[in-house]
Amino acid sequence: MKVFASLAAGALIASLAAPAVAQFQRPDDAVKYRKAAFTVMGTHFSRIGAMANGRVPFDATAAANSAAIVETMSALPWEGFLAGTDKGDTRAKPEIWTEQVKFKEGAEKLQVETAKLSAAAKTGNLDAVKAAFGAVGQSCKACHDVYRKD
Repeated sequence: MKVFASLAAGALIASLAAPAVAQFQRPDDAVKYRKAAFTVMGTHFSRIGAMANGRVPFDATAAANSAAIVETMSALPWEGFLAGTDKGDTRAKPEIWTEQVKFKEGAEKLQVETAKLSAAAKTGNLDAVKAAFGAVGQSCKACHDVYRKD
């Protein structure tokens, strides 16, 4: 039943993301959308990180729940990187728009790694979570180093 509920929730979120592009009335709406997606993803990733780094006790259920959210959210922000959204309240570098193929590859890598994190978290094995957490962190860092202003 949990698997069905997770799949249903994922399908719902994915179906909502597709029309998001049409819903952006202004470029700053797209920026807010992608920032919100990254914020939610980062919050849940940090929760897993606190467990992986021993700052809080490992809770397999909480880790699995947060990892599932991170995986779902990893598919969402990319819709918000539209033409004209490189200005305003954003830390996005211009290279996102001039290196679209590489940027897309980074987004896809993140999605692959977050799926692995979610699978690892479902095992309840802290060592597996730590390994997958590190890979996701490296994926994030690789993109941030090139495409995000400090």
